[in-house]
Amino acid sequence: MANVFLTGTPGVGKTTLIRGLIRALDRPARGFVTEEMREGGRRVGFKLATLDGREGVLAHENVGGPHRVSRYGVTTADLEAIGIPVITPRSPDEIIVIDEIGKMECASQAFKDAAWAALESSNLVLGTIARKGVGFIARVKRRPDVRLFEVTRANRGQLAAQILRELGA
Repeated sequence: MANVFLTGTPGVGKTTLIRGLIRALDRPARGFVTEEMREGGRRVGFKLATLDGREGVLAHENVGGPHRVSRYGVTTADLEAIGIPVITPRSPDEIIVIDEIGKMECASQAFKDAAWAALESSNLVLGTIARKGVGFIARVKRRPDVRLFEVTRANRGQLAAQILRELGA
């Protein structure tokens, strides 16, 4: 079974599609999604939210430090403490959700190692990945067991059915 990754421009609906696929597959799932943090209607950062209800900060305008993506300082502490355990498979029937593999997440070597281990497992990995990227991002996309789907406003309504067909669901 191929691992499935969605790519596309920000805000096109990748995370929404992932959530719908999880429901439609009706199998145990563990992992996390990335969500915007907003204050006064303005995006100020990103958080990760685990499927079992925990949250942590991934990046924020007010975070300093060596890792920056655009105007956001990236903090790897929550990604490593909360995100890594939930992308580590516990049983072969569960879906591993990684939303997303992008520049912010790639600031953590421990995350990259855990994501690669999930891909090497027998579990289905369902995730999102940056449209552009070198290094780890490009390496994941080149894997023969990764099926990449580009989400657009035009195809996002039909894409779930296509992916489910390809997964045999």
